[in-house]
Amino acid sequence: MRLGFLYAGQGSQHPGMGADLYESYPAFRRVLDQAAEEVDFDLKEVSFQDRQGILNETRYTQPCMVAFAAGLTAVLEERGVVPAAAAGLSLGEYSALHAAGVFDARTAVGLTAFRGRAMEEAAAGRESAMMAVLGMGRELLQAACDEAAALGCVTIANYNCPGQLVIGGERAAVERAAALAKEKGAKRCLPLNVSGPFHTPLMAPAGEALREYFKGIDFAAPRIPVVFNCLGDTAGGASIPELLVRQVQSSVWMEDSIRRLASMGLDALVEIGPGKALSGFVRKTAPELRVVAVETAADVEALPEKLLELAGKERP
Repeated sequence: MRLGFLYAGQGSQHPGMGADLYESYPAFRRVLDQAAEEVDFDLKEVSFQDRQGILNETRYTQPCMVAFAAGLTAVLEERGVVPAAAAGLSLGEYSALHAAGVFDARTAVGLTAFRGRAMEEAAAGRESAMMAVLGMGRELLQAACDEAAALGCVTIANYNCPGQLVIGGERAAVERAAALAKEKGAKRCLPLNVSGPFHTPLMAPAGEALREYFKGIDFAAPRIPVVFNCLGDTAGGASIPELLVRQVQSSVWMEDSIRRLASMGLDALVEIGPGKALSGFVRKTAPELRVVAVETAADVEALPEKLLELAGKERP
């Protein structure tokens, strides 16, 4: 089967993620042990137990999530389950690039540890907010943002799937845009528990920090197509480092990215990471594209059977 790998983003993390995989699979254990050497905290304790309650802080979330994804990718590879294309939501894009061979797991973890700190620093001291806006089209929400921009920065940060958008920016402007969205017909506007105005122009300092950091990173050519957040498409001739600089401070075109994956002739998508949010996005965006989520050791063991079911094949 031609599979696309779709990597979860920040927000789906939870204590205990990967603990069963670490106990069950030497390949996962090897990746996590190496990843732990790239950070200045106990990555395994934070991922598996999080006694200090810091997993949701972005400087810890990002390397923990990427280590989890890299370890699970290694487990699947050992079992012959490899991607023909890849994408990820925000942070998940770094895992997609790792799966495509752009950089190794240790580099991905170290890079996202730096990214998490840079994003945290860019958000420090700002009165910011992000809100999910449900049941509204892009054009009407953009009009609400344009009107609210008199109060400060507010943009559509995520185009997740039909009927689910996210706005972010300075708190007063975001709250005004949400109120206007309700007046224009939005079903609900839900505040998100995040630590900064991610994927908005307010993250420009993080983008500049990443640009400098990337000068010390070797980016290999991807072995498979990767669909990028800030394009909703493959890179073409664009520079991957520049796309990642752009990504942190501009909109995530997830709906468009899923439609692009659906155009690639894939047989199914495998969502990798905690939770099943992206599977829901796929079903709302491209219901013809079959998807299965993998998070636990039980999911790994069940995957061959599920892929056979998705392919419409009978067991021999």
